[in-house]
Amino acid sequence: MSTSVIESKGYIAGTEAPFIQEMSEITHHMWSLGWDELNGGNISYLLDEEEVAKYINIRESLRTIQLTFPVTELAGKYFIVTGSGKYFRNVIKDPEANLGVLRVSESGESVEVLWGLRNGAVPTSELASHFMSHIERLKVDPTHRIVLHTHATNVIAMTFTHDLDELKFTKTLWEMCTECLVVFPDGIGVIPWIVPGSSEIGRATADKMKDYRVVVWPQHGIFVTGATMDATFGLVETIEKAAIVYNLIGGREIKQKITDRQLADLAAAFRVTPKAGILDL
Repeated sequence: MSTSVIESKGYIAGTEAPFIQEMSEITHHMWSLGWDELNGGNISYLLDEEEVAKYINIRESLRTIQLTFPVTELAGKYFIVTGSGKYFRNVIKDPEANLGVLRVSESGESVEVLWGLRNGAVPTSELASHFMSHIERLKVDPTHRIVLHTHATNVIAMTFTHDLDELKFTKTLWEMCTECLVVFPDGIGVIPWIVPGSSEIGRATADKMKDYRVVVWPQHGIFVTGATMDATFGLVETIEKAAIVYNLIGGREIKQKITDRQLADLAAAFRVTPKAGILDL
């Protein structure tokens, strides 16, 4: 068992905590794929109190950080988040310096740091967008747990050359790979370009999260949500693959593609309901 023990508390932290392992592994995968250069990208993961308490002392906090926005809907909830200015490539080497386990205060006006964020580090600068998105996704999906933001290369490239109408954007992705409609039948939300790290981009993203699990930030990246880390990461992989195919096609003549009728047949076969207003039948 790991010897990383919180002083005289008997709590095992570090690599023994499954949620810390997941965050370390997924950030490494995302960096290795080239999606999260420098300090790009951020993740927040809603945790169960019982699981946190197995590994971390939840009775004492290391410090309190005031929020610039109240999140009373998340009062008392636990999260593990990536730190602001931290590099994804470093997380797997030193999780405690690059990640933090937080508890939202009962007032919803601050977060308590229970583990990590060593040397005065703070949570991701996109915490507003994350918390606002968690609030909206929990309203429509009680199994929701993950908010993941990444600079998926080909999705970003696609936002330069494709119409940013979200129904058209969704349909193009559906047409690129047969599995896309099955994986994200609810479609893709798109917001205008907005300064990152602001409450404005957080509100715009959260508003889209009422109807979508995925929101594209033009010329910036993608915000993706899900119930598990595997499902959320897989959603990004699928969308990025479709964007790669779109970019490979470029301006060349398309001689055949998946038709609307075939997309409808695919939806029926896999018992999913396509986002309304996209298929022309």
